[in-house]
Amino acid sequence: MAGVEGRVALITGAGRGIGRVTAEILAERGARVMATARSGDELRSLGLEYVAADLGSASGCARVVEKTQARLGPVELFVCNHGIGSAHEKVIWEQDPATWEETVRINLDGPFHLSRLITAGMVEHRYGRIVYTSSTAGDVAEYAGSAYTAAKHGLIGLAKAVAQDCGEFNVTSNAVLPGWVKTAMADRSAQAEADLQGITMEEVWRQRAGLYRPNRVATPREVAEMIAFLVSEEASGVSAQAIKVALGAQS
Repeated sequence: MAGVEGRVALITGAGRGIGRVTAEILAERGARVMATARSGDELRSLGLEYVAADLGSASGCARVVEKTQARLGPVELFVCNHGIGSAHEKVIWEQDPATWEETVRINLDGPFHLSRLITAGMVEHRYGRIVYTSSTAGDVAEYAGSAYTAAKHGLIGLAKAVAQDCGEFNVTSNAVLPGWVKTAMADRSAQAEADLQGITMEEVWRQRAGLYRPNRVATPREVAEMIAFLVSEEASGVSAQAIKVALGAQS
C-alpha cells in the first residue's frame, strides 16, 4: 500500500491551521481520517469523522482513541498537532505557575497520553507512522515563553523516544519544527507583541517575515505537506528526526 491510502489517521488540532490542512490532504489521498480538536464547531465543516475532546487530560485522550478505534479501526497514522501558544506567557520571574502547568499539560502531557495508547496498537499490528508538531522554539528558546519552549523541546524528545521504543515494530516517529506560520494561534501572539511594541499586527508580521530569506512566513500547507510525507509509506526510512519547516532559517 503506497502513500496513505486506506490507512486510519488520527489528527489532533484539526480544527484550523496546520492540522486542518493536514486532515484535508490525507483525506484527499485516501486516508480514513478522524479529526479532533477542543471545539466541534470547527470540525463539522471538514466533512470528516470527528470527535471533540480536551487533549490536556488523560480521560480526553482516551476518549479520542476509543472513538477512533470504534468508528474506523486501530490508528495507523498519528499526527499530534494540537497545542497552545505563548502569547499569554511572561518572563520567567513573572511567569504564573498556572500558565506553566496549563501549557505543559496540553502541549506535552496530552501527546504522552495519546502516544501511550496509540503505540500499543501500532506495536501489536507492526505498523505505524507518527508526527509531532513541535516548533523552532523546540530548538531555540523564545523570549518570555518558558513553558512553550520547554514543552516543544520535550515534544522533540518524546518523538525520538517513541522512535527508539517502537522502531523494531515498523513504527516511525518524527517531529516537524515550523517557524512562523500565519495561523490563528500565531495571530494571537502577533497581537500581544503589537500591543507591547505599540505597533500594528501587520507590522509584527512584516517583522516576522523579515527573519527569513524569502521575506515571508511559511503557509500551513507547506508544513502540512511535510507531515503528509512523513506519515506516508514513502517515508519509511525516516525516523527519530526533528525537521524544520522554516524557509531555510538556521535558528
